[in-house]
Amino acid sequence: MSHPPFRIQPLDRTAFILAAVLMVAIALLALSGDHTAPRIRDFSWQDRQVGAEDTAFLLTFSRPMNWESVEQNLKLDPPLPGKFSWAGRRMAYTLEAPAPYGTEFQLQLQGARDRFTPPEDTRRQMPLFTGRFQTRDRAFVYLGVQGEEAGRLVLENLTRKEHRILTPANLVVMDYEPYPEGDRILFSASDRSAEFGALDQQIYTVTTGVQPLAPAKSPDEMKTGTRVAAQKAQPPGIVTVVLDSRDYQNLKFDLAPNGEFLIVQRVNRKNPADFGLWFVREGQPPQPIQTEPGGDFLITPDSASIAMAQGQGMAILPLATQEGVAGDPLDFLPRFGMVLNFSQDGAAAAMVKFNPNPDNPTRSLFLVTSTGVEKELFQTTGSILMAQFDPTKTLLYCLVTVRLPGDTFVEQPYIVAVNLENLERIKLLELPIQRDVQMSLAPDGLGILFDQVVAAADDQQPTAGAIQGSDGKAIASSRLWFLPLVINESGNPNPVEAKELPLRGLRPRWLP
Repeated sequence: MSHPPFRIQPLDRTAFILAAVLMVAIALLALSGDHTAPRIRDFSWQDRQVGAEDTAFLLTFSRPMNWESVEQNLKLDPPLPGKFSWAGRRMAYTLEAPAPYGTEFQLQLQGARDRFTPPEDTRRQMPLFTGRFQTRDRAFVYLGVQGEEAGRLVLENLTRKEHRILTPANLVVMDYEPYPEGDRILFSASDRSAEFGALDQQIYTVTTGVQPLAPAKSPDEMKTGTRVAAQKAQPPGIVTVVLDSRDYQNLKFDLAPNGEFLIVQRVNRKNPADFGLWFVREGQPPQPIQTEPGGDFLITPDSASIAMAQGQGMAILPLATQEGVAGDPLDFLPRFGMVLNFSQDGAAAAMVKFNPNPDNPTRSLFLVTSTGVEKELFQTTGSILMAQFDPTKTLLYCLVTVRLPGDTFVEQPYIVAVNLENLERIKLLELPIQRDVQMSLAPDGLGILFDQVVAAADDQQPTAGAIQGSDGKAIASSRLWFLPLVINESGNPNPVEAKELPLRGLRPRWLP
């Protein structure tokens, strides 16, 4: 049987023609290249709230870019000086200084081109991209001294113009420390009706109502462009007991910089020889830290070690945070008796050396680096009360006293800045003579808060629930002041006049 001759049907003819046209179109497109403009796939700070620890943002592009075209066309409003760096399709912009708190920023990029597009080809230039982010609120906490605020923590949010009492009226706060995100505050307090309140203080947390929408922190989050999900903000004033004082008296405490645990100095009520440090993680039983007895201590910025006064020097003890034990000292610094502060990256510390000269005893402030450099910054005949590194690690702000001439021991406090590059000292402000004074450097480095305490009369005994200074005497009142910090061309702060705030309180501390 013979087969009919093969014939191309009209539908087949149409399909062949369309396939040929598509093949030609694909070939032409492949030869001429991609005509779509590049775009930004991810901006790591988009709609985020950044803090002083956020030092750089990432832009991830859809294709390899011409670096110069991006850097020339990127605009930040208000401006933020910084430096560019590249890795493939990702660009990092590292700030020279923290972004000022309480500010909204806009990022714009338009006209950038990819690596293979000539400058005259305007069709493939990047269209306008607009990103927005803001910094955390400019806010601080202080201990009230008058009226219903007396003995209670008070939050002052300058950005939102909010004033709020955080702790309940039945508690008298002794000391406190904000958590890294500013959403909670760790504090020690005793019942207002207790006769010996300072001996019966428990440790609590209280919520502030602040919940920053922070950028991604881990390398994996930065690599994938994902961000930290915002937790539901808790209302302010929720108090939780962290550590009671039933069997042990709680003394000094320090919160780990990562906010995951705290170290508390405790003494057994029935056996005073049982004295030492305890590791406390919320929701878990407290554990004693097995180490030699010591004095003042401070957790290092990496939350992995403790700097502690032991014997005739400072010991750096590694901390196994899961077991709550310390191993053999990583280092021992025999020249120093106290550590005041660490730089944020842990590369430097401000330490005090006691010079026991019988005729003229003095104290020296040293800059001690992780590489073993020990550099004396200055000496004083009085006390070195506080020292804080500025965010750029080029300045150290110190609260210092000097002993005045005369038979009576009187100390004059003042605030001084030390330029860590050339060791130049700048006396910023002389404070009134007072026994109890504290300062707090803003996280963006733009100002200092300090208090001016008025002590009660010497013959006035502190009553139950009264606010007491570091010397144990009752405090009659206290005013809060703000010292603006304006950096000049030489990198030093200019001495300016401090401004009194319309608040009555003491021990102010900025939220991170």
